[in-house]
Amino acid sequence: MSSVSERVQKHRAGLRAFGLRPVQIWVPDTRRPDFAAECRRQSELVAKADEDIESLSNAALLDVDGWKEC
Repeated sequence: MSSVSERVQKHRAGLRAFGLRPVQIWVPDTRRPDFAAECRRQSELVAKADEDIESLSNAALLDVDGWKEC
């Protein structure tokens, strides 16, 4: 019987043979006590940015005096 490390090595070799490679991905830790508050903070920033973009777009749409139709 092979050791765990040998089985893992064989499995990884098989994946590499299929043209895959290992990568490490870091994701937010949803278990942190401040996770929900940080989500809320970032959501509020996005909402504010959406308001700013909408205001800018509306102002641009109203500022068409002197434009010529193509």
